[in-house]
Amino acid sequence: MSSKVGGWETWQWDETLFEGAAPFYLKGRLPYAPGLGDAIQNAIGLDGHGRLLDLGCGPGTVTLRLAHLFAEVVGLDADPGMLSEAVRSASELGIANANWVRMRAEDLPADIGRFRLITLAASFHWMDRPKVAATIKSMLDPRGAAMQVDAPAYRPPEGEADSGTLPYPPPPLELIEQLRQRYLGPDRRAGRTIRNTSPSGEDKIFQDAGFEAAETVAVPDGRVWDRTSDDIVANVFSSSQTVPGLFGNRLAQFEAELRTLLAQASPSGLFSVILPDNILRIWRPAPASHAISPMETDA
Repeated sequence: MSSKVGGWETWQWDETLFEGAAPFYLKGRLPYAPGLGDAIQNAIGLDGHGRLLDLGCGPGTVTLRLAHLFAEVVGLDADPGMLSEAVRSASELGIANANWVRMRAEDLPADIGRFRLITLAASFHWMDRPKVAATIKSMLDPRGAAMQVDAPAYRPPEGEADSGTLPYPPPPLELIEQLRQRYLGPDRRAGRTIRNTSPSGEDKIFQDAGFEAAETVAVPDGRVWDRTSDDIVANVFSSSQTVPGLFGNRLAQFEAELRTLLAQASPSGLFSVILPDNILRIWRPAPASHAISPMETDA
């Protein structure tokens, strides 16, 4: 893909990417499908043993959801606020087999061992993908796999159902986008710079790193999910393009206008979305390319 102005090809990560988003993440993002854990367990053949590494774990949404399927789960993220939320959630849920590492995926393997499963949930597009895919392969145990958890449920689907078939109106996404542009401009911000596009072609990246072609598993959902205005505000502030840190001293003004917009779109303060299926993409090391790494000799 050729480079574009403000495209992902020229974007560089910085620590302000999710500045201020962590407190809004769990409330703002839509839930995964109810059968996510069972689908992953069946696809990988999990039996309560082994270790999970969740790269770009955020507040531990997937890490903690899968904790009962492993002897230990490790969530890795570069944002300290996200990890603070993950620690809090683990404590509230009484999950004792979770550990957290503040680090970028590009800085692995970092002597944290090998894993039965390494997950990437709405995070791989922020990484140096070829480097991370190659590193993942070196960190898997002999029966290990990498998995991308595609989370379309994080975004209300475009043109979902006619609003008359839902209990409440859908969120006014176009109006929210217009409001974002009035405050932040037409380009989509991502940290200190802009990023108007997102990469694709994950399967080729993993195959080039020595994995087999992806196996795809759909996890059905389809529930109608009702959201409050507070939920929608949290969703906006959990998105990289509208994190609180981008607004400076205009944050309160933006939120006030956003709430006015939502009140006009739904006087009841409630909105409905239809949750789409989650998609799992599983990569297993190609047999011919699996070499014994130094970590495997220590097993």
